[in-house]
Amino acid sequence: MSAHPVDPRRVHHPPAGGLGDAGLLGRRPRAVVVGGGIAGLAAATGLAERGVVVEVLEREPHLGGRVGGWSEQLPDGTPVSMSRGFHAFFRQYYNLRNLLRRGDPGLDRLVPLEDYPLLDAEGRLDSFRGLPRTPPWNAVLFALRSPTFRPADLIRLDPRAAAPLANVSVPGIYEALDHVDAASFVESINFPPAARHLAFEVFSRSFFAPPSTMSAAELATMFHIYFLGSAEGLMFDVPDDGFDIALWEPLRHYLTTRGVTFRTGVAASSVTKDHSGVFHVDHSAGGSTAEAVVLAPDVRGLREIVAASPELGTADSAVAGPDALGRWRDDVAALRSAPPFLVQRLWLDRPVREDRPPFLGTGGLYPLDNISVLDRYEHDAAGWAARHGGSVVELHAYSAAVPPDADEDAWTAELRTRCLARLHEVYPETAGARIVGELVQWRADCPMFGVGGFARRPTVATPVDGLVLAGDGIRIDLPVALMERAASTGWQAANRLLAGWGLAGHPLETVPTGGRLGPLTRAAGYAMRPR
Repeated sequence: MSAHPVDPRRVHHPPAGGLGDAGLLGRRPRAVVVGGGIAGLAAATGLAERGVVVEVLEREPHLGGRVGGWSEQLPDGTPVSMSRGFHAFFRQYYNLRNLLRRGDPGLDRLVPLEDYPLLDAEGRLDSFRGLPRTPPWNAVLFALRSPTFRPADLIRLDPRAAAPLANVSVPGIYEALDHVDAASFVESINFPPAARHLAFEVFSRSFFAPPSTMSAAELATMFHIYFLGSAEGLMFDVPDDGFDIALWEPLRHYLTTRGVTFRTGVAASSVTKDHSGVFHVDHSAGGSTAEAVVLAPDVRGLREIVAASPELGTADSAVAGPDALGRWRDDVAALRSAPPFLVQRLWLDRPVREDRPPFLGTGGLYPLDNISVLDRYEHDAAGWAARHGGSVVELHAYSAAVPPDADEDAWTAELRTRCLARLHEVYPETAGARIVGELVQWRADCPMFGVGGFARRPTVATPVDGLVLAGDGIRIDLPVALMERAASTGWQAANRLLAGWGLAGHPLETVPTGGRLGPLTRAAGYAMRPR
């Protein structure tokens, strides 16, 4: 991957100091990490690099969690790469990138996509190509050149309602906006309807949730991360091959050389802690013991493990207090998953047009949310396309909740049919293509960031000494989201355990932690004051 400028105003968050290696303690602490996704791998890396003995338990047969990759077969027996769908590795994902550098120091397996075009049902197209990097001119120029946003629309914007977008801080933005849904917030700004569809909905659906059910604070935070708070912009990179090959196998090798043990295909079921301070993790391969545990499964997995561990924390209740322990359990139980989503990968016997972008976001074309042409950047797909004169295309349908009276299998089949019809509508050259192979993922395991949920979202720290949480559904009071939130909580989980042993932690980096636009930020602060 070619080098690119980095925002000079990114914020460095130094860790606590301490010893550089656990060997200096005279013993090496042991930790079990439950979950081999981004969060768990970041935590395992942070611990292992300080000499902690680490065991990683992962329910799936592969690493990476929701960014995992694996091999499957087409009907003719051809092995192909498969995953749970497209992921954009944005330049401001500093902590995720630092994790990936452990296995790929130059990030050579990430290749840039130069644009992120958005298409609506009327055929209007937005583009992020060629935007300035400096806020707020990046957002202003994007709006002014958008076919859905006329210059007169700028005059109609409500500056008081829009003020939080220019004055984002965490957790302050949640205190201001978490009680409002994203759809109502954008409407209150007087954004033109077409622009809401094409721009803001794309952000909200990154969380696999319709804007009407998602917290406006999450939307404002994303706007800060990608526009008004960062000079990295919306350009991003993608792995040049299957996620397993490009990302996780190199990282596995790096960690294995540092003594990390991986047990894939092993599901953790419960955790207990005895009065001597030793944790016992029960799992499908028996059990493991350790002095510390990182719980980094998906939301459902976390709920189930905590619910199946009624004695967890009783040894610490004298310090933490039974009320604190009970509230924590209730907060974990209250976590919810976002509506299900569909990933439909198609191997077609003819290519799409050469001018089609590698990735296209869509708005107002229900149920289709985006189209990826994988053979434009992924080696496995490109090889198949070259051998067969075809193409590998992936379709996404986000927040595709099953209607109450519908059969799930029938509904999934209907979504596949509808998405295929939309592909033919958007890329007509695919209408006559024969489908050589089709693989489908139907999942419902992404965290839900609903209205009013932030205050009780569990944090990395827990009332149980030696037990920490990590994942993109876990609260961290930094401006991070999606994969970067997973990585950041993983590093923070490791740091908290390391500090308890007197070991040095690892630094974190983020976009600026508050509004960076002097006069605009002050004006936003004035506009947000009660009148």
